[in-house]
Amino acid sequence: TRQHYQKKSNEYMEKTEAYQCLGVNDPLPNLIERTNKYLLDLRLAHWITQKQYELLCVKPSEAKLAHLYYLPKTHKPGTPLRPIVSGLKHPTIKISTYLDQLLRPLFNKIGLKTTTTSGFEVMKQVYEWSTTNLRKETLLCTIDVVDLYTMIPQTEGVLAIKKMLDYLELKQIGGLKIETIIRLSRFVMKNNYFLYEGQYYHQIRGGAMGSPLTLTIANCYMFFFERNIVKQITNAGGLYLRYIDDMFIIINWPERH
Repeated sequence: TRQHYQKKSNEYMEKTEAYQCLGVNDPLPNLIERTNKYLLDLRLAHWITQKQYELLCVKPSEAKLAHLYYLPKTHKPGTPLRPIVSGLKHPTIKISTYLDQLLRPLFNKIGLKTTTTSGFEVMKQVYEWSTTNLRKETLLCTIDVVDLYTMIPQTEGVLAIKKMLDYLELKQIGGLKIETIIRLSRFVMKNNYFLYEGQYYHQIRGGAMGSPLTLTIANCYMFFFERNIVKQITNAGGLYLRYIDDMFIIINWPERH
């Protein structure tokens, strides 16, 4: 029922503390102005080109604030909600999309051995591992990261992008300096606003599930978070895979464990 849905929404907001209620004052006009000013400042300082500025700046007549809705996770006990902040015309969507197109292929390169994009790929790798390693003592473990998108600290999430670029020893991508990419990523992460049930909100924790860059930031954050785990598992001859917020481990632990 709607009442039950609303109750779960309130519980989610209270639990995550990710959203700050702004009341009924529409943040859109100010956000458009700030986004365009930020881009203009970058242009004037030669951090971005005129072409990039024109590509990323916001046309006020086309911009709309994002809106929040929830998808029920019917496969989980208690049917928790997954928040989707849909902002196809949000003032930062062009920046988010542009950065994601630059950064996602780079993450796919570094995450090739530990991340997967489908259940089929998981089964394929498990089958290959099992042909030589499966025993009756083999341990199978799955781990779910709760509320990954809303739990990523915004600053650390952006720093994970910097870590990835340092890891790949890159100085620029697509004509953008690393510092410019970090600045723009930070702006996107810190400027997620949306409308929900007649109230305006600012996301102060994590990223918006619905903004393209959020997935890449989440993946980068998890990649560096899980490195020690991956090292232990692979050194012990096990297999570690992650699909966004779901981790899968299969291993024959040495006796000392």
